[in-house]
Amino acid sequence: MQFGTIASGSSGNCLYAGDGENHILIDAGISGKRIQAGLESFGVNPGAIDAVLVTHEHIDHIAGLGVIARKYKIPIYATQKTLEEIEHTKSVGKIPTELFRTVRPENTYCIGDIHIRPFSISHDAADPVSYVLENHCVKIGMVTDLGVYDEDTVEHLKDSDLLYVEANHDIRMLQAGPYPYYLKQRILGSRGHLCNEKAGSLIRELCSDRLKNVILGHLSKENNYPQLALETVKLEFRDFWESGKKTGLSVAPRSEASELVVL
Repeated sequence: MQFGTIASGSSGNCLYAGDGENHILIDAGISGKRIQAGLESFGVNPGAIDAVLVTHEHIDHIAGLGVIARKYKIPIYATQKTLEEIEHTKSVGKIPTELFRTVRPENTYCIGDIHIRPFSISHDAADPVSYVLENHCVKIGMVTDLGVYDEDTVEHLKDSDLLYVEANHDIRMLQAGPYPYYLKQRILGSRGHLCNEKAGSLIRELCSDRLKNVILGHLSKENNYPQLALETVKLEFRDFWESGKKTGLSVAPRSEASELVVL
């Protein structure tokens, strides 16, 4: 399996996963041009994308969805309520309904040899989910845009070879920053976003001998720094980090494609 980020952050999100034969995007929250450039940097033809998995309907996850789906006739997988919200988002444009595929949390779907399992998350959207992808002996767990995590979250993500986890904000930076009060409360709430400390706590619960890569994503431009996120998260699972396990820890670039991780 291969995994890479094309964009990650409050201004736009788009991820890629594939196994050489099958190619999947997770969200399409940037322009079609940037998505195409990111895929080409991975050596992937945009026309070879088999599916776009959408987590939820917020614009930083669907801004380029209409353009790329229409151009390459790519099926769109999302919950029914999310698909309905996408249909009513004018900026995305009209998407042919035959491209829509409804997913249900806890059900497993297959695209070639890649098994996809959506699971519910706590966020202020219609019916948001995150995804776990598995191919033979490799598991990729992804979770962003959630205010809290629970045992169900841990259960879905455990035994992953690679984790992509939200570390959205530093609480002190957010509280002292310029955001209006209502927005601060939204971000800090149970349907908002994970702070650095909570991201670290979640990762600590998911540490295992299988875990090879941890990528922090969806960092706030105004309320976090990559190095601050790294150091804070690292403190939360310091014992594992210092035990000699060869687990990589990095931050996804905000506005450019990452290196492609091969598992």
